Amino acid sequence: MAVHRSTTSVLAGTRLRVRTTPIDDPGDLLARLPGPNALSWVRRGAGIVGWGEAAQVSLPAGTDRFTAGEKWLREVFDGADIADEVRLPGTGAVAFGSFTFDASSEGSVLVVPQVVLGRDDQGNAWLTTIGDGARANPDVAPLTCPTEILWHDGALPAPMWERAVAAAVSRIKNGDLHKVVLARDLYAKADAPIDERVLLRRLAARYRDCYTFAVAGLVGATPELLIRRVGAEVSALVLAGTTPRGRTPDEDAALAADLLNSAKNTEEHAYAAASVREVLEPLCDNLVLPRRPGLLRLANVQHLGTRVTGTLSAGTRDRSALALAGALHPTAAVGGTPTDVAVELIRELEHMDRDRYAGPVGWIDADGNGEWGIALRCAQITGAQARLFGGGGIVAGSDPASELAEAQSKFRPMQSALEP
Repeated sequence: MAVHRSTTSVLAGTRLRVRTTPIDDPGDLLARLPGPNALSWVRRGAGIVGWGEAAQVSLPAGTDRFTAGEKWLREVFDGADIADEVRLPGTGAVAFGSFTFDASSEGSVLVVPQVVLGRDDQGNAWLTTIGDGARANPDVAPLTCPTEILWHDGALPAPMWERAVAAAVSRIKNGDLHKVVLARDLYAKADAPIDERVLLRRLAARYRDCYTFAVAGLVGATPELLIRRVGAEVSALVLAGTTPRGRTPDEDAALAADLLNSAKNTEEHAYAAASVREVLEPLCDNLVLPRRPGLLRLANVQHLGTRVTGTLSAGTRDRSALALAGALHPTAAVGGTPTDVAVELIRELEHMDRDRYAGPVGWIDADGNGEWGIALRCAQITGAQARLFGGGGIVAGSDPASELAEAQSKFRPMQSALEP
């Protein structure tokens, strides 16, 4: 497969100069972003942000888009002149990335920024400059907030989407598949170009336990960690099964208990956890995956969650975080079971291209370390327009009206971030 390079990709024969140095605590990472177009992966104040573009690649459709992306990265990283005084995950040469959900969709992207600012949860902080044009302290453009937002439906208005859910339930009951995840989209039109930094700051403040991300205009706050790799250690957080938060502590506890005991939600979650185990177990000497899920409480919803940890075996320690993300995608949490049947049904019933929604999003460094989440609770920003996404897992016991309410609840993080 040919890799199509953008005009800003590394020119043939160019050797990128990468320098990482320790710095004092930079404060709020998101506040340091100089312009509306941002690169971000931040949770609870720790993570990395970036700006500028030392190299970029846009990948064509295909099941090998992850392999093609990693090949391009290896050429860039292996040819770089790297001086790293910090030597931690996320230092040295780093790329941010975002991949399409469907292998038939174009638009997967990897970006090597000119500047990366990072901080971990141990108090270490660093600055990385990449390329001769890097400006570590550029002029900061003022934040701009829209004063008016107009909303309109995406591919399927609510009644049509409910009919799509009913059709999926019928197919499941007929034995075609066990689970499918259906999504819908929603459009917002602002009265001025949307400043991604405003969205990132609002999302990070309201959803501290989520990964606040931005890559090539895709902005969101995902609760779901697809894979983290630090050396030989790997971890993931599987989420499937959702209920709202209560208005009082007692109501919240009652909703949580109902979720934990819900046959529909525990079935949905079991498929998602099994799909992760199926991929990681052959690659690990030991894989710890609890038999029953716990709870992850966010500001607006609570999920069934399973935390997974493992150690790559000696023969698989050359697998990078990006390679692992590609092997895992799509999990049953965003696709369904069996995967191939579910993806075909998604194409048939959703009447839209998900683009990079529900695809892997995150970062990778030259040592193969990285963190990749699933692009949920997000919007694609294009000038003054935002395209939001939300969905849920459909199994035999799903009710179309309840599934619509869940999908609408998943629009709310981005809706509130966009509101004047």
